[in-house]
Amino acid sequence: MDATASRRMQDLPPKGGYAPIQTARIKLRSVIGAKSIFGFFFASTCIGWYGYYLTHLKVRRDQIEMRSARNAIMPALLAEQDRAILIHMRRNRDMETELMKNVEGWEVGKYYGEPIFFLDEEDQWRDPIYYEYFAHVSPNILDARTLRHLIT
Repeated sequence: MDATASRRMQDLPPKGGYAPIQTARIKLRSVIGAKSIFGFFFASTCIGWYGYYLTHLKVRRDQIEMRSARNAIMPALLAEQDRAILIHMRRNRDMETELMKNVEGWEVGKYYGEPIFFLDEEDQWRDPIYYEYFAHVSPNILDARTLRHLIT
């Protein structure tokens, strides 16, 4: 072997040298300008507010309709509730009559001759007390109704 062939070849730069190292800032090519971005933002904001305004009008109309419907049906609902209370109180009175029929001198609606209800007028309405309303009900039903009354 030859002495020159056994020598290694040194790695040198290419002829003409390496390309210069870039240190200067390269400005990016803008796709959309600032005016276009601001215009798009302004247009989308205006369209969004217009949509919000239309939705607000619809919600207000729906609220007025629901309020009118509630006001229209409320007297009927209250009348039905009063009717249900009267039917239940009549049932309570009939149960009291049946339970106390063998007690001498017992009058329905009085406690040993003393009136329980003190009303100013004969036709006056008095809401029944909660436990008076459920006087002749099973304790399990009373507990369930009380729990439902407290939750709702």
